[in-house]
Amino acid sequence: MGTWKTRGLRGSTLEELINETNERYREGDLALIQKIPTPITPMEIDQEKRHITLAYFDKQSTVDYIGVVQGVAVCFDAKECHADTFPLQNVHEHQIAFMDSFEKQGGVAFLVIHYTHIDEMYYMPFRVLKEFWDRKEAGGRKSFRFEEMLYGSYQIPVRNHIFVHYLEALAQDLESRE
Repeated sequence: MGTWKTRGLRGSTLEELINETNERYREGDLALIQKIPTPITPMEIDQEKRHITLAYFDKQSTVDYIGVVQGVAVCFDAKECHADTFPLQNVHEHQIAFMDSFEKQGGVAFLVIHYTHIDEMYYMPFRVLKEFWDRKEAGGRKSFRFEEMLYGSYQIPVRNHIFVHYLEALAQDLESRE
């Protein structure tokens, strides 16, 4: 069980952009994607400000988002990376297991990674993430480099004022599976 205190809302800017994107997708009848809340148990509450100041995670969460895009079940997690190397410790074993099971059921799982230092976003299909994960599990690198990630991943463009327009990358991924 982890704790939460003063770490702030890591990745909140990316999540806010994705939430706005998902709202636009819903309004345009393109997709219905929901943010999955992380279940917590509050331990300390600032009564004056009505803020939780200390909490414990109830259980391991799965992924950040789940839903359907034009009949295709999707789930994904949003990650931020501040360097050219992405540490795999930012993805948890239970998330890998969930995404693996999701794909075995015919869904599409992926990561949205925002490389903040170059302000670029990428759609990484689960199969690419799984290769890096399996390499780590076999005793290899515990991270992957930006250049490695480019093979098999798709840059997410900004289009029509949609900042995390991942549907184009999803379409490319689905096309590559056929």
